[in-house]
Amino acid sequence: MSNTPARILLLEDDPNLGLIVEDSLVQAGHPVTLCRNGKEGLNAFEAGQFDLCLVDIMMPEMDGFEFARLLRHRGNSTPLIFLTARAMTEDKIEGFRAGCDDYVTKPFSMEELLLRIQAVLRRNTPGISTGDEPSAPDQVAMGSYVFCRTEQTLTRNEQVRQLTTRESELLDLLCLHGDKVLDRSFALRRIWGDDSYHAGRSMDVFISKLRKYLQDDECVEIRTVHGQGFRLIVRTT
Repeated sequence: MSNTPARILLLEDDPNLGLIVEDSLVQAGHPVTLCRNGKEGLNAFEAGQFDLCLVDIMMPEMDGFEFARLLRHRGNSTPLIFLTARAMTEDKIEGFRAGCDDYVTKPFSMEELLLRIQAVLRRNTPGISTGDEPSAPDQVAMGSYVFCRTEQTLTRNEQVRQLTTRESELLDLLCLHGDKVLDRSFALRRIWGDDSYHAGRSMDVFISKLRKYLQDDECVEIRTVHGQGFRLIVRTT
């Protein structure tokens, strides 16, 4: 398998979801171009070269169905996966008729999306890296801490703390957002599967645990943004 990474065009008008998907794809080794509507996406597609399109259906300017039909009408066979909240059978049928190679409904896990991308690329694009080749452990530096996603550990001064899966998933989302706000409802749906009151209380407990784990470095902070969510702050000294 060639190590040439797949170049991905991502069309997503939700800024939080777009950022998370973009960051996850980049960390998997894929160059990504993110567009906020179908018309912007079509212009980017015509100006560049892409190996895969990830397309939201409900977008301003031009919806995902129209974007796909335009590509296929022009004879372009670039693999295309719809990412959408429209889960009705009729919508899926319309999506495949429009020319998609796969149809993923929201909310979805990034692990599932990456596996679906790998499967579509294997079927359609020989010689392109699917992102499932062996890679080095994925580590993120936060002040004096190092978070390892694959091992689910938090290390400081050679002291290693083993995180639970849920602690690791929540810290991972905070890291993926960088200094931007992690939307509370999105995090709940992504990790807990719903944004109910009880799930919210559970997440608050896990945020408190992560704050305790990070308390020995005053340059690292998980800040609550009232009415929105949380932001991971890492100050340089």
